[in-house]
Amino acid sequence: MNVTDLSVMALWGAATLYAIAMVAHAIRLARVADQRAAARVAVAAGSAASSAEASAGETGDAPAPASSVRTGRASVAKPAGIARSTTLVGAVLHGVGLIARGIDAGHAPWSNMYEYTISGSFFAVAVFLIVQRRRDIAFLGAGVTGFATVALGIALTVLYADVSPLPPALQSYWLVIHVSIAVLVTGIFIVSFIATALQLMRDYREEGELPVEGGPVRRAWRRWHNLLARSYDRARWLEAVPSATSLEALSFRLNAVGFVLWTFTVMAGAVWAEHIWGRYWGWDPKEVWSFVIWVLYAAYLHARTTQGWAGRRSAWLAIAGFVALIMNFTVVNLYFQGLHTYAV
Repeated sequence: MNVTDLSVMALWGAATLYAIAMVAHAIRLARVADQRAAARVAVAAGSAASSAEASAGETGDAPAPASSVRTGRASVAKPAGIARSTTLVGAVLHGVGLIARGIDAGHAPWSNMYEYTISGSFFAVAVFLIVQRRRDIAFLGAGVTGFATVALGIALTVLYADVSPLPPALQSYWLVIHVSIAVLVTGIFIVSFIATALQLMRDYREEGELPVEGGPVRRAWRRWHNLLARSYDRARWLEAVPSATSLEALSFRLNAVGFVLWTFTVMAGAVWAEHIWGRYWGWDPKEVWSFVIWVLYAAYLHARTTQGWAGRRSAWLAIAGFVALIMNFTVVNLYFQGLHTYAV
């Protein structure tokens, strides 16, 4: 088995483990949600029993036995353990596949869409695991591992490219400086996007349905809002997700770090462009979209700190920034001709 086979096998193994982890994370979410719903029912029943007991002077029902509590915890601990172990081992295999690809190519594995995809998905999982060590964000696990599974599947089946020499424009130390930060930022934005999507779901769920009133546009918007509110209200697994406010705070921190690093990425790209082509800015499609991404995330951070724009409005700006990031990687790379077409 050569290095190429090792890389591909390791990445397929990582994709398989991520898929298992995604299922385990989803099961954990469902069981945590069931436990919280059961706890609320028990509290309500206990309050009713206490009221009846106080009025009638009778003895209420005995509390739930400790064995049932332990059983409930065990039902959550098992899928949680499987999710943690498979995510960690999958990340190790993912890293092995990435390093093997770099050894096989003889350069940093960031020269085309295949290599960028396997790198960006790796950093997304790595960011999730690192943040998970500091605070409990297991509720993001299903989204992160699901995204990594899909990304690796597309990379290995659609975007795969054989090893080839670096184009002259990429034969520079700026490949490591510029592209490595861009790949890391992509991983951060993936995790923050998942947190923002959950924030919106929780926000619609917590606000509930609104009265359909006002002009035609307002009524149409409120009908759409109520449709989302009803849909997310039926999603019981959202009970295991923190409040919209907590998710917004997490997303803001991740996006703030990502924005600073993306600013460095754009600046480093301009310096590299001057080094190669003799100009800092040339309105190349890739450069334009990188600036669009910067503007959208800058608008998000400004809106988030401005009273009246925090919450759902600023969250949609963050979603728009991530959509622009994906379009920059897919549509711009595949359909726009420019100086960066070597990245396909």
